[in-house]
Amino acid sequence: MDTQTDSPVNIVAFSGNTHRPSKSRDLAELIARRIQARVDARLTQYDIVDATPGLGSALTREQLTPEALRIVEAVENADVLVVATPVYKGSYTGLFKHLFDFVDMTALVGKPVVIAATGGGSRHALVVEHQLRPLFGFFSALTIPTSVYAEDRSFEGTKQVDPGILARIELAAGQTATLIRAQRLGQLPSPRETPEDPESGTRDVAVAGKA
Repeated sequence: MDTQTDSPVNIVAFSGNTHRPSKSRDLAELIARRIQARVDARLTQYDIVDATPGLGSALTREQLTPEALRIVEAVENADVLVVATPVYKGSYTGLFKHLFDFVDMTALVGKPVVIAATGGGSRHALVVEHQLRPLFGFFSALTIPTSVYAEDRSFEGTKQVDPGILARIELAAGQTATLIRAQRLGQLPSPRETPEDPESGTRDVAVAGKA
């Protein structure tokens, strides 16, 4: 993250939807906009539709099309990442995971990530905790404590209208803004300041402050 306190934060919203209009895409945008309302930020938004068909046919990063590679690099270069995915068969979409397989394993270390998902009913609600949170834990990202799960009946079209979910979005946005300010003021390490972990080859996030 750029530690200059007067420069805009680079928010990237990425969703795993394979069609438009999309509840997942609109949910990711709503969360990102609520963060943007709290901090000076620029927002860029992508979804799987932007990366196909070149994403699914690639087996190595070198095989990605320019469109798919642009999204991977945008994710890697984000200061803050907002991700949302529809739930298929109890998990995130396959192409969503396929894109993150191309993301450099150190690129998200120490970066704030908001996780969200949409699904047909409440039985899918734990996908955010059992699938998405471990994924970004692998990347050593600073996943925001409040996740967002929204089932179909909480939407009017693709617009989120449920008061409880809207409240969770506000909470997640507030937590993200607090983390951004803490990193920019040096109260928490920024991703650039996170020390290398000599055993894993990645960087170990120190959440208690600078050593």
